[in-house]
Amino acid sequence: MTEEYKQEITAQARQAAEELLAEAGLHPGDVFVVGCSSSEIVGGHIGHDSSLEAAQAVYAGLAPVLAEHGIWLAAQCCEHLNRALIVEREAMRAYGWEEVCVVPRPHAGGSWATTCWKNFKDPVAVEEIRAHAGLDIGGTLIGMHLKRVAVPVRLKVSRIGEAILLAARTRPKLIGGERAKYTEED
Repeated sequence: MTEEYKQEITAQARQAAEELLAEAGLHPGDVFVVGCSSSEIVGGHIGHDSSLEAAQAVYAGLAPVLAEHGIWLAAQCCEHLNRALIVEREAMRAYGWEEVCVVPRPHAGGSWATTCWKNFKDPVAVEEIRAHAGLDIGGTLIGMHLKRVAVPVRLKVSRIGEAILLAARTRPKLIGGERAKYTEED
């Protein structure tokens, strides 16, 4: 992978995070889940062409943006770890998530989860969360880790490398029927 391609991936990831944060209205302490197929980024098939370099380039773009806003990053592992998530221990404690015992590797958890594990201050794995927004890079199916109700967000950037990029934010459920009001305005 060329240095130029890595920089392109980093720039695309940064742009995607900035766009979704602008749209989602997240607050410090909220959770941003990212599923990332490094295989798809480099033009391979999900689960077969893992690339630590691609995952590191994505991390270099996303992590500083989220940290600047005080948003927790949750890294979804691949299917071999049942799509568990790597999070900071502090986030796990704040949200009351249950820790599970596993350390991701490129071919058992994925290059993305491995990269986050190595870069987080105090990483742990958890089985499930309910994130406030997220990015699905390469068809990793993050929906199981989003709060109800997920709302698709169309970003200007539609790919990271060769991988298709999907984004979502969440909103509270609308309840109360036809007489209910959903804002403070009359």
